[in-house]
Amino acid sequence: MPLSPFHLAFPVHDLAAARAFYGGLLGCAEGRSSDAWVDFDFRGHQIVAHLAPDQCGATGTSAVDGQGVPVRHFGLVLPMDDWRAMAQRLEGKVDFLIQPYVRFAGQPGEQATMFFADPSGNAIELKAFADIGQLFAR
Repeated sequence: MPLSPFHLAFPVHDLAAARAFYGGLLGCAEGRSSDAWVDFDFRGHQIVAHLAPDQCGATGTSAVDGQGVPVRHFGLVLPMDDWRAMAQRLEGKVDFLIQPYVRFAGQPGEQATMFFADPSGNAIELKAFADIGQLFAR
């Protein structure tokens, strides 16, 4: 069954900063917008940055493979070559919360992952699998 696009709305402190980050740095095409929100095409998924400065802020972390993973985050599973290209593209342009690395090496679910935050503190994870069949491996 083909995957359906997901929809995610999240708070930002500044729409211009969101446009620069999601549109400029991540390369997400902009969709509809108003003075209070902006739609972005997140590789076929609809994400919406809502102007809500009082809702922005850090969240807690959870230990995963020895790393403090932000509990509240969203992201994408990319093809491995795209993941590598994005890691290179982001180098020196974001402060990684978790540097790009291979998590669960040699175990079921082995994956390349990285975490970074947008200008409003929303954590984003980009991951990839050498074998996408390991996506839900236990």
